[in-house]
Amino acid sequence: MFFYETTLQRALNGIEGTAMLPTILSVSYSILLISFLFGVYQAFARGGDTRVLGITCIRYLAMGIGLVAYSAVFRSFNDMFNQLAHFIDNNSGAGDAFRSWFSQLSAYWTDNGSPITWQLLTTTLAAFLNLLLMVAGYIIYPITYTLFAFFYALYGSILYAVGPLVLALYPVIGIGQMARTYLINLMIFNGWGVIYTILGTLLAAINVNQVSDLMSDQSFLGQFFGLGANTLIGLVSIIYALSIALVPFIASRIVKGDVGATMLTLIATAYTAARVVPAGASGAAGGYNASTGAGYPASGAGQPPHQNTPGRYPGSPVAYASGYAVGRSVGAIVDRFRS
Repeated sequence: MFFYETTLQRALNGIEGTAMLPTILSVSYSILLISFLFGVYQAFARGGDTRVLGITCIRYLAMGIGLVAYSAVFRSFNDMFNQLAHFIDNNSGAGDAFRSWFSQLSAYWTDNGSPITWQLLTTTLAAFLNLLLMVAGYIIYPITYTLFAFFYALYGSILYAVGPLVLALYPVIGIGQMARTYLINLMIFNGWGVIYTILGTLLAAINVNQVSDLMSDQSFLGQFFGLGANTLIGLVSIIYALSIALVPFIASRIVKGDVGATMLTLIATAYTAARVVPAGASGAAGGYNASTGAGYPASGAGQPPHQNTPGRYPGSPVAYASGYAVGRSVGAIVDRFRS
């Protein structure tokens, strides 16, 4: 099972171990009966509209059967999408690329963490920027991977808990739109696992799912030669983190049929990142130099390099300022260790 599957199953088992679900189902039965009676009233208020009456009866019957076996229906619907995800994963041979990368990243840090930490304390400016990217990958990816599983379980638990109350409104014409919106959200939620597997398969297909391959090739997709194994691993970890973070967004857009807007949003995100990252890196370099005195006169070592900043990153002053603050802090630590 995928890690997010295990997390969701624990959450659902915890809900079923309490009296919450039986209470919610009892209330939903009452709401369903009231909704049915109101739907019948709507049919007679329209002059005895048999079509509306028939639709109300069919909806009442369908929701009544669904609520009686609600837990089994919800789990079966979720299992159907998970089986599709497992089918894609097994036939592609990816083997849960995200979890595999998490394990490889942990093992690599265990073997090389101490030298990396020492390099960070005795680094030059160029090496510091590379190490900043690498350490960011080590921090961002584990957090993103864990948060994805957490929010998958949280989203699923909320849908599981409020589902009976919302679905009980389905027989009522007009208010039943809430139930349809719930079903759309249920489709989006279950689509997370499928998109997760597809992205993992893609990463495995382009051969960026093994740390050993990156260390032997010393490149990413034939580019970024000379960065070094540590920096490449950090770069790929950030790409993995972005892929996981985009899973809910992509699933939502696909279910709603808004794929074109998704592509435009992704392009806008990439454009923003292309502006923010250089600004942050430049700020980090400036702050680092200001703290260590590298490249600036002693009298101005403690001041930010204002002569280089005006107009250089007009759209990303926050990124530059944040990078500058980080650079100053790291530079102060490095300067203290050197002294």
